[in-house]
Amino acid sequence: MAKQQTENQEKFKTMIGGQALIEGIMMRGPEKQSIVVRGPEGLVVKTEPLKLIKDKYPILGLPLIRGVVNFASSMICGVKALMYSADFFPEEETGQEPSKFDQWLEKKLGSEKLEKAVIYFSLVLGVAFAVGLFVLLPTFLAGLVPGIHGNYALRNLTEGLLKIVLFMGYMIAVSQMKDMKRVFSYHGAEHKTIRCYEAQLPLTVENVRPMTRKHPRCGTSFLLVVICISILCGAFIRVDNTLARMGFHLLMLPIIVAVSYEFNRLVGRYDNWLTRILTAPGQWMQNFTTQEPDDSMIEVAIKALEEVLPSEEGKDQW
Repeated sequence: MAKQQTENQEKFKTMIGGQALIEGIMMRGPEKQSIVVRGPEGLVVKTEPLKLIKDKYPILGLPLIRGVVNFASSMICGVKALMYSADFFPEEETGQEPSKFDQWLEKKLGSEKLEKAVIYFSLVLGVAFAVGLFVLLPTFLAGLVPGIHGNYALRNLTEGLLKIVLFMGYMIAVSQMKDMKRVFSYHGAEHKTIRCYEAQLPLTVENVRPMTRKHPRCGTSFLLVVICISILCGAFIRVDNTLARMGFHLLMLPIIVAVSYEFNRLVGRYDNWLTRILTAPGQWMQNFTTQEPDDSMIEVAIKALEEVLPSEEGKDQW
């Protein structure tokens, strides 16, 4: 009963969102972005004005276009924030000097350019891994199933089932990793704190603690929506050749991301029986991508949220 009450306390919906880091949390509001890390010497707070590309190029803020742009922007900001938080917890010194290749990169690019190169390389690698595992691999595996060629409905269904199985299997496997459990606990703290803020309660550990750690506007839900919409779009691919199907899936990805973004915005704006049904699968997946936080994690989330509250009340209305 107590859990149900915390879920029904939402009085408004905020556009403020966040991301769990290594022993910290990043929050993004309408005006500012903050990173709060619990380092070895205490809380470290980094807050800066939020610069959105749509402010410079308004066309990039239009429906459908904004989905791909915001997804790319969030990925870049997320990688930067992760690297920033990781700097507070360096690996144990091995006593070995940097390799000649590392020294050459440092000399040619400089530390700032090298950092940017690492960020974009990590971003490309991460996207390539996700696309390969959740899009291309299911298409390839489905092509190996005998008797499926020529039956496009059955093939798309097979690809869809493989996508869901791989996605769920990956998320469940990652959630069991020791280091990731702490990251997912910070993820839970982020959700609970935003829930408390949306309930318009004072941001205290006592008020945040009983809140649900699930949130309909979570990145986990977005990824699941991407998977589901890609399955629907796959019904329009009417070719048997596996490589050609892979190519079509890749070409459709920007459209899928754009539609998924608009879908999440729409269902996140309303709270009724239909939106609760539509967001239920994504929130169920958050059983694996969020964990219950301790009070110290909640304190980090509260500080990160307080740093990005808008100067004008209501400016962060979803």
